Amino acid sequence: MKLIVGLGNPGPGYIGTRHNVGFEVVDELARRQQLTFESSPSEAVVAKWRAADALIVKPLGFMNLSGQAVGELARYFKVEPADVLIVVDDVQLPLGRLRIRARGSAGGHNGLKSIEAHLGTDQYPRMRVGVGRGSAERDMADHVLSRFEPDERGVIAETIGKAADAVEAFLSEGIDAVMNRYNRKDDQKKEDLEEDSARST
Repeated sequence: MKLIVGLGNPGPGYIGTRHNVGFEVVDELARRQQLTFESSPSEAVVAKWRAADALIVKPLGFMNLSGQAVGELARYFKVEPADVLIVVDDVQLPLGRLRIRARGSAGGHNGLKSIEAHLGTDQYPRMRVGVGRGSAERDMADHVLSRFEPDERGVIAETIGKAADAVEAFLSEGIDAVMNRYNRKDDQKKEDLEEDSARST
């Protein structure tokens, strides 16, 4: 079994914000497969995707507490970290860019920090969805909790669809195929350099 986890903040006040792109990607997957979210043994709702032997997960705690639900579900269903794909926003990536990695640091993202703490490892795949940084003068917290501008909405809608395609490929083909298909070549070269540097230290 695999867990596909979209990160976001619960409640109607956060719908459509940049920080909730992970929720939107898993909502799109559930819509495509006509799946229904239900309660679970943790503070999360899950949709059972039986054909893919996967659970689609939306943690119901706030972003920086996401790891508790992920860790509990991984232990309950006996899912290895390598089979837990996290879908998360990234303000450091340009709007519409995807970056998929098989492992790595949290990169300052509080949701990923929480997941790493509760899984006890950073050896889990993650898909970062670029939501753009906006003005450098704007407070980061305000930016990630803001909604997309009218001229950004078409781009992010297309990106959510592409991210859902990438999740489907992960389930059928594995993480390496997804990285090769969806990462830009310059991103992949940077990732390879970072991993080589980490091995040498």
